[in-house]
Amino acid sequence: MDTRFLGIPDLDDVPPVAVVVDVMRAFTVAAWAFSRGAEKIVLAGSLDEALELKAAHPDWVALKDGPPAPGFDLVNSPGLLRSAELGGRTVVQKTTAGTVGALAVKEASLVLCAGFVVAEATARLLRTRGSDSVTFVVTGEDGKADEDLACAEYIARRAEGAGTDAAEFVRRAAGSRAAAELAQGIRQGVHPDDIALCLEVDRFPFAMVAAPEGPLMVLRPHTPPLPGGHPA
Repeated sequence: MDTRFLGIPDLDDVPPVAVVVDVMRAFTVAAWAFSRGAEKIVLAGSLDEALELKAAHPDWVALKDGPPAPGFDLVNSPGLLRSAELGGRTVVQKTTAGTVGALAVKEASLVLCAGFVVAEATARLLRTRGSDSVTFVVTGEDGKADEDLACAEYIARRAEGAGTDAAEFVRRAAGSRAAAELAQGIRQGVHPDDIALCLEVDRFPFAMVAAPEGPLMVLRPHTPPLPGGHPA
């Protein structure tokens, strides 16, 4: 499998397959939202769009980075989200990196959104699809975020079938700038458990596939089959 690891500013063409990685915290939050029963997540291009969608659909749940704000129901924190009741709900998510990265590759034939919590399911879906060329979008810090790069490299190894120990990749993510900022309280809208939750490997059995639905880019969970063709 031919792999590229690019930051959002480096995306100069439409890749056939893109894995958009945001470990801390967009796609960890997205996975938790699905685990709490959310049906789908609409990836908003701006805060204004998120608020407009929320206004048009009052039953939708809007979340964003940073502190709580008028019009938004939740913040982008897995620790705060894990107790939310989202059964059958639609979530609208806007973040500074993850959602931006997914929208940047929306024309790819397959877009997966990932973090450590869905690493194996993401790798298994890539193997199932037989993807020859995969672009990993490292969303944080213009492609330099070590937590996202470590996770992307780990998923790539797993997708190639290598028996890879997650420990070194998780250690890199734990030592990243993003982890330090969360630990120090530099970022707002943080729960004390956020870092640990973002570093859980294979917490959930599903991958997350983003695809256009009308004018919107929509993320949904997808559970790829286990080896031998059995569902996960």
